Amino acid sequence: MNYRILWILFLLVSVSVSAQEVIPISQGEVLEKVSEQNLQLRIAAAESTMAQGDYQQTNAVFLPNITASHTGITTTNPLMAFGSKLNQEVLTQADFNPALLNDPDRIDNFATRIEVQQPLVNMDGIFQRKAAKAKWNAAQFQTQRTSQYLELEVAKAYMQLQLAYKNVSVLETTLKAAEENLRLANNSYEQGYLQQSDVLAVEVRVNDVRNQLQYAESGVANASDYLFLLMNEDSEGLLQPSDSLTVAKTVEVVTTLSENRADVQAMEEATEAYRQKYTADKMTFLPRLNAFGSYELYDDEIFQADANGYVVGASLSWDLFQGSKRFGATKKSKAEWQKSQFELEQYKAKSNLELKKAKRMYQDAKNNLQLAEKAVAQSKEALRIRKNRFEEGLEKTTDLLRAETQVSQKQLAYYQTVYQHNYALAYLQFLTRTQ
Repeated sequence: MNYRILWILFLLVSVSVSAQEVIPISQGEVLEKVSEQNLQLRIAAAESTMAQGDYQQTNAVFLPNITASHTGITTTNPLMAFGSKLNQEVLTQADFNPALLNDPDRIDNFATRIEVQQPLVNMDGIFQRKAAKAKWNAAQFQTQRTSQYLELEVAKAYMQLQLAYKNVSVLETTLKAAEENLRLANNSYEQGYLQQSDVLAVEVRVNDVRNQLQYAESGVANASDYLFLLMNEDSEGLLQPSDSLTVAKTVEVVTTLSENRADVQAMEEATEAYRQKYTADKMTFLPRLNAFGSYELYDDEIFQADANGYVVGASLSWDLFQGSKRFGATKKSKAEWQKSQFELEQYKAKSNLELKKAKRMYQDAKNNLQLAEKAVAQSKEALRIRKNRFEEGLEKTTDLLRAETQVSQKQLAYYQTVYQHNYALAYLQFLTRTQ
């Protein structure tokens, strides 16, 4: 009764999976969609744009600051009333009457002002600009590395989808063979050659394969959903690779860590940004030289300009002491620069270690691939011999089932080894990839 329930559940799951739309897709199509739609790549691009915006803000070190304003007042304040008339160029001899100076009539004044502030020498700003540029460069390199990582992730996910379909194919073939064995066992049982316990053992094997096939089909759905996630698309239907899982062609790979790898260059640019920031903090001890100027228009009516004047000048300012604030900031930025240097050295050391492990992993995968191929061939031959003997009544049911199970396991292990070999090669190429 339990076997019948399991069989019904298996059929329901199989019908549900098969009812989903199957969408053929190639790895190139996945890569194209990922490059256009992947959210992680968009986030990296946005961070690069943010760093570019920070760098563009430092243009203020060289470019002028220009403002325009129009102000209107009405006043009886003696000082402001006298000054307003003076600016409007309407002052007369009578306005010097002490009574009018002390108690003037209300006066309206409208002023249009255009102000320009031009930095001339701002050493800390110049080095802050260099730090922002290095930070932007680091963000660009990081975006490139993110793109390269996603290419690896797409290759891995696509191979996982290929492997999942291979597992389904192997188990479907195994299920057909197991059902055929069950048919033979029933015939032998009816003829009195087998006991009922032998038939039950074959039935157990059939149900085990069905259960494995169900999990394999779920693996197809999971691998398909992950590719949909990478492409930032709704997971409707099942993706099917346009090509099958085969051993990737061996290519010559550089086996040393390159200084031109995008993530290494990103770390170096980040270190440079900290160095420039430290220099900028030291430059705050120097004076700043700025030029300024303004052009002003005055009248007692709005948006009129009967009188005008200008002011042009330069200022040399020097913050002599800010309560030791600059000393603390300089000390902190120096420590940040030293920390970034240590982190860069540590990152390179870890990357070298990772590369060595990847080379060993690839070599192990190549060796395992050869052994897996032999194991599949040997297990198939052993099954063929046992099956012939079983049909002649010379082999036990348990021995046949064991041989059949071994073939299925060796085939699954072979395709798993092919996946590991291909991924190890792709990962090695990723670690040695340069600009």
